[in-house]
Amino acid sequence: MERQSTYTATATIDEQGILTSWSEGARRLLGHEPSAVVGRAATALLAAEGAEAARRALAGRDRWNGSVALRHLDGRRLEVGLLAHRRTADDGVTDWLVVTAVATGPRAPEGWALEEWAFNQSPFVLSVFDTDRCLVRANRRMERALSLPEAVMRGLRLPHIAPGVGGEEADAKLREVLDSGEPQEVEARLAPELGRPVVLAPLKDGAGRVRAVCLAAHQRSEDAAAHQRMRLLSDAGTRIGTTADLGRTAQELAEVTVPRLADFTAVDLLDSPRIADEVSAEAASGPVVLRRAAVRAVTDGDAPASGTEPGETTTYQADSPPAQCLASGRPVLYETTDPAVARWAALDPSADWLRAYGTHSLMVVPLLAQGNTLGVALFGRHQHEEPFGPDDLRLAEELTGRAAAHIHKARGYARARTTTMALQRSLLPHTLPNQAALEIATRYLPAATRAGVGGDWFDVIPLSGARVALVVGDVVGHGLRATATMGRLRTAVRTLADVDLPADELLTHLDDLVLHLAQDEGSTDPAAETAGGIGTTCLYAVYDPVAGRCSMARAGHPPPAVVTPDGAVRFLDVPAGPPLGLGGLPFEAVDTELPEGSLLALYTDGLLEARDHDIDEALDKMFAALARPATTLDAVCDRVLTELLSHRPEDDIALLVARTRVLHADRVAAWELASDPTVVSTARRYADQQLMVWGLEDAAFVTELMVSELVTNAIRYGRPPIQLRLIHQDSTLTCEVFDSSSTTPHMRRARIFDEGGRGLLLVAQLAERWGTRHDRVGKTVWAEQSLSGG
Repeated sequence: MERQSTYTATATIDEQGILTSWSEGARRLLGHEPSAVVGRAATALLAAEGAEAARRALAGRDRWNGSVALRHLDGRRLEVGLLAHRRTADDGVTDWLVVTAVATGPRAPEGWALEEWAFNQSPFVLSVFDTDRCLVRANRRMERALSLPEAVMRGLRLPHIAPGVGGEEADAKLREVLDSGEPQEVEARLAPELGRPVVLAPLKDGAGRVRAVCLAAHQRSEDAAAHQRMRLLSDAGTRIGTTADLGRTAQELAEVTVPRLADFTAVDLLDSPRIADEVSAEAASGPVVLRRAAVRAVTDGDAPASGTEPGETTTYQADSPPAQCLASGRPVLYETTDPAVARWAALDPSADWLRAYGTHSLMVVPLLAQGNTLGVALFGRHQHEEPFGPDDLRLAEELTGRAAAHIHKARGYARARTTTMALQRSLLPHTLPNQAALEIATRYLPAATRAGVGGDWFDVIPLSGARVALVVGDVVGHGLRATATMGRLRTAVRTLADVDLPADELLTHLDDLVLHLAQDEGSTDPAAETAGGIGTTCLYAVYDPVAGRCSMARAGHPPPAVVTPDGAVRFLDVPAGPPLGLGGLPFEAVDTELPEGSLLALYTDGLLEARDHDIDEALDKMFAALARPATTLDAVCDRVLTELLSHRPEDDIALLVARTRVLHADRVAAWELASDPTVVSTARRYADQQLMVWGLEDAAFVTELMVSELVTNAIRYGRPPIQLRLIHQDSTLTCEVFDSSSTTPHMRRARIFDEGGRGLLLVAQLAERWGTRHDRVGKTVWAEQSLSGG
């Protein structure tokens, strides 16, 4: 008999994913010599998009079969069907045996129909092995006993199909049959569902030569079906609900049930979960609309249409089996000769798959979770000869219930994530404020994990004297609570920044706030430390374009990186300080001179914690990305993220990149003043002369009034030395008066006959903004006015 020629390719992979052996067949298949691949990661042989899928497929399983995209030595992409077994040696070491049979010749011609029927419909487990001891045929009972389709087993030897003592003994007995021409029996068990003994009988041609060997066995009588159900339930526990994606969970239900329970599975979901009573009333009274989430089918040759594809909507009329199932909330078992099914199949396009596959048995099961109806699952048989029975219906109900629980949880996670992200977007700055001290670009990437969106944030806050504050923070934890805490802390930082506190003092106040938040929430919430933000990190920096210096302090946050104009990259030496909420520990601010054109990078730790590289490699990549010239800061941000991330991050990432500008001396004027009331007129004259130099004569009147009032207050209530400074930045003119007293001036209501008390009230009326900032010694009272030009 002409047969298809095959050879076997095998490899073994350890638990770390490293190839430990490589057969001659594997070399023939992919072209790689053993010395070139043994010791390397197995994922290097996968097509680029297949590595993550392969990891998911093997997770939590002892055996897997399916199609995998491999890369040949010459670059070709090969779709190869693989069978993989997890093996544990006597010493406890575990590895994977991966095998495939590669066809090199034409397939064997089909036998007579009667012979095919006898082979496939035999009450015994039957398979045929050629003279190379490779499987060439397996009937459906053999497929079910081993839970493997014939296409996967074809061309493989028994030790590759059923690794272990039973497979090795059967292969040895098979060799004896080929050599002796006499039948043999195997007492070792090949698979839990196969009874003993397994009989191996020679198949001889007319001349008496052994041309093949037939394997025959009874299916186990001791509740083999129950064993299969238990095994299917066990597999479902590890294979359904592996992600927080409801579409993936629906597909996992389909993959678990086809072909082991059904030959066709489809999962249809409502767009939103509803209370069971509402769905029952809707389905009973009129059409119900669902969206297909998953579909999977066993096909022979050209696959017929499966009806609605994933993502498409389906409308079920009130008298259709799916609508009736939703109305009753109970699973239903049908034969396709049932009038309700026949009518549905004849009239509804969504039931085309019943006719296309020749379905003879149908189960319809509702997806129910916590009093909510999520949708319906359809199970059909067209290759299994036996119709579904009550045990199958109970099994389908349990499997569907597991999937429904995970889908309901995934929907809740998705809603919470959507809510959290909406809140987070509302709390983060939508546009950067107008300021001329720094050119700034930012990026924010939310995490892509079940834990949810975190509490990372950034901010840019204009301060007095043309200065700008930069903030980056990371609230511990994820989800809505972390985002809400982030919003409270961001508001607090803005409030403290408006008071113009030094960086270290601002963090000290923020540390106290976190402690108070934790105490307030601790009385009712066992997770109060996380809820209050204890462990939050923060970096606060203030850049002064007049002095070209940056003052910064950090609370447990990663240090900022700087690229100087000569291209050198380094971390700024800012003392780490403790995370917020520990209390009683000091923060230290440092001042750093930053030449004009320096690049400053602030970020959260998610940027450096990608799972596919270590911290040193991440730092090298970040430094290299920052150092390379770029036309815009947006390009710098994109380059940093591209270099460091190969997939969606597991933690939130906030990135802020700023390029420094300097306000040159021709835009700043300062004068030392004597502490004498007569100097007020001199101060006005200085201001007038400087405004003429800047071409701002139109601002002279308002500026004179501000200078008069601020200098008078400094002389009357402050202490020398006294300094007047004017800053002209774009369309803003700032007047500042410094004195060495720490007393803060206040506006007050002057009585009718009071000679003073109206100065700051007048300044507040004339200025766009005004305020007081305290230095280590003394204070500065400032007032800004907007200019129409200049």
